[in-house]
Amino acid sequence: MVFINTEGKFNDNGYMIDGLIFRLPKNLAVYVIENNGMRMMIDTGVQLSARKVIKKLKEYGLFPIHKLLISHSHWDHVQAFNRITKFNEAEFETLASENAIENLKNPEKMNKVFGYEVDPIENVTPLKDGDVIDLNGLELKVVNLFGHTMDSIGILDEKNKILYSGDAIIDRFDNETVQATFMPPDFNESELLKSFEKLRNMKDNLNSIALNHFGVWTDGDFDNIIEEMEVIHHKTKDSIIQWYGENPSLDYIASKYHEKFIPDSTIHTKENLLGLRLVIEWLVDGLKLSGFIK
Repeated sequence: MVFINTEGKFNDNGYMIDGLIFRLPKNLAVYVIENNGMRMMIDTGVQLSARKVIKKLKEYGLFPIHKLLISHSHWDHVQAFNRITKFNEAEFETLASENAIENLKNPEKMNKVFGYEVDPIENVTPLKDGDVIDLNGLELKVVNLFGHTMDSIGILDEKNKILYSGDAIIDRFDNETVQATFMPPDFNESELLKSFEKLRNMKDNLNSIALNHFGVWTDGDFDNIIEEMEVIHHKTKDSIIQWYGENPSLDYIASKYHEKFIPDSTIHTKENLLGLRLVIEWLVDGLKLSGFIK
């Protein structure tokens, strides 16, 4: 199997839980890395799914968690923080990029952009590129993957040859549904291109990538991610800019996107483009705020 999209353990130390964004299955992953009894969860998922995430942690023997790593400060990765804190029934250490501290303390900017309420998160351990998280002997290296946001980080597990990349590189929900990552409010293309190059330079030491949207792509599918990530970014960006110039209607752009990039998607179907329209709205805003659409 080269695409793993079912919940549970997928390598010696990694687990995947379906975070059910918008109550939809297989759209948002929450990952847990466990070693010798110590457990680190990557991101919280959304508030409505917190009970379900806790239930799965207990089912897999991963409860309580000892560390929570926040891959970046977008709402769908941090919204459930307070509920996870309440349900966990034990203190845990929260870690994030040093660039994320201000966004987490003061989430008003993110709340305004996305229209979802996120509470402030305090007492976060700041991380920088190259830092190592020791999980009872399993060394996990922090990798800055800026561009999608200017506080995105990945976690490199060299033992299992996997990179947990958050949303920083690409979103590929399944073989028929792909999405670029130029989201508001601080998309930076030059930094994203550096992140693509950084991943290409790491490729020989990896065989898997864990995407928050959605699943673990290994072996040949991992190679495909590396080959297509930058191409998809440019094609998607250029197409949306062109379509916006033709007709700024989000319905129009969503229809064109579906027709060109994901005609066989079962997540976004031709008959129901509401979810895709929301994604397109965010992608357009990302291009506007970064100056690509005037």
